[in-house]
Amino acid sequence: MGPEQSGGFEPATGDGPPPAEPAAVRAGSVRTAFEGLLQIRRLTGGGAAGPAPWERNRPVRAVALALEHSGSAPSAVDAAGRRVSAGYRVSGGESASSVRVEWVGPPGSGAVHDEEEALSGCATVLRGLGWTVLLYRGPRRRRYLEVEPPGGMSGGHGRS
Repeated sequence: MGPEQSGGFEPATGDGPPPAEPAAVRAGSVRTAFEGLLQIRRLTGGGAAGPAPWERNRPVRAVALALEHSGSAPSAVDAAGRRVSAGYRVSGGESASSVRVEWVGPPGSGAVHDEEEALSGCATVLRGLGWTVLLYRGPRRRRYLEVEPPGGMSGGHGRS
């Protein structure tokens, strides 16, 4: 029984284990979930213009789904919580409606060197789906994205 039957599909946020199912099975699940998201947008009248109410109520899940569907690689952690792969990490932002997207990886993975280009790609995907995206610099000058539905950013600090 796959994750869809046991507890519902969950997009990769970058804080979970590497996918257990074969890549083709996972890709099919992601495609189906993303098509469902687009259908929700059509039914609620938003189309591609911006996030639907479902996405606004579940921004971490919606952003993670969009990034996974785009082919961007999620990070992953092992059972002890150690990073085992480089990629995006989606987490709650500074407000209830915002999301933070970082590019993280295990020590020596080169994630810090890839973050500018990788986050730029993530920003392009999310802007194309109607999200408002700003790039910031955090501790140790690491970049991250602050993502919200259109209508104003609550804001992080240290814009780059």
